Amino acid sequence: MDKLNRIWPPLAVLAAVIAVWWTVVVQTESVIFPTPLQVVTGTRELIDDGTLWEHISASLFRVGCGFGLAALAGIPLGLWMGRVQGAYITLNPIFQILRPISPIAWIPLAILWFGVGDLSPVFLIFIAAVFPMIVQTAAGVHTIERRYLRAAENFGVSRATLFRRVIIPAVLPEIIVGMRIGLGVAWLVVVAAEMIALRSGLGYLIMDSRNAGNRYDLVIAGMIIIGVIGLILDGAMRKLETLKSVRWRYGH
Repeated sequence: MDKLNRIWPPLAVLAAVIAVWWTVVVQTESVIFPTPLQVVTGTRELIDDGTLWEHISASLFRVGCGFGLAALAGIPLGLWMGRVQGAYITLNPIFQILRPISPIAWIPLAILWFGVGDLSPVFLIFIAAVFPMIVQTAAGVHTIERRYLRAAENFGVSRATLFRRVIIPAVLPEIIVGMRIGLGVAWLVVVAAEMIALRSGLGYLIMDSRNAGNRYDLVIAGMIIIGVIGLILDGAMRKLETLKSVRWRYGH
């Protein structure tokens, strides 16, 4: 019953949005903006010819590569900056300058450095995801109570053991928060990133549907699919918060 009470409110809101959408399009007699049925029909068209799964897999591949590289670079760098004051003082101002720059602004440089292909979108997604991980991880290290670190040092714990047994377990909840934010931002920029990709990806699908025949049913379908996949990815990241080594940080 409790599970049902959590499900039906968003479903009711979703049904209301679809009803309003359908009513507005019908009442205005729009010949451009599609009805929900036309969007479903367009989605079936993509499913039947097999292109939908190609676009989804291409986008997920690029986001996975960019996000994975961001995690490999951002988490260790954040741990180092959080632990070494000199590194934090030196690098934090640079990252705080770079962090607000939209990944879209990097498109000309991405094309110049990597050309038109998969590497450019992966680079843009990396840029979008790496800074939240660095900042959140470093902040997590700074929140560790110093008495725990001093106690470990007083017992003669080595630096490697201190990181493995004290710092990383303590900061793991913050790392997951940074990964969740980074993944959300990475998926958010997939449309802009795939504007310079080869002929694949959900971002390319949206742009191509707009430019080739004003297929706004496919444009809306691509937008909805991006939103649904984003919801699934966020839900998967939230599952990490239920791990035994992380759950201590949360109230429930």
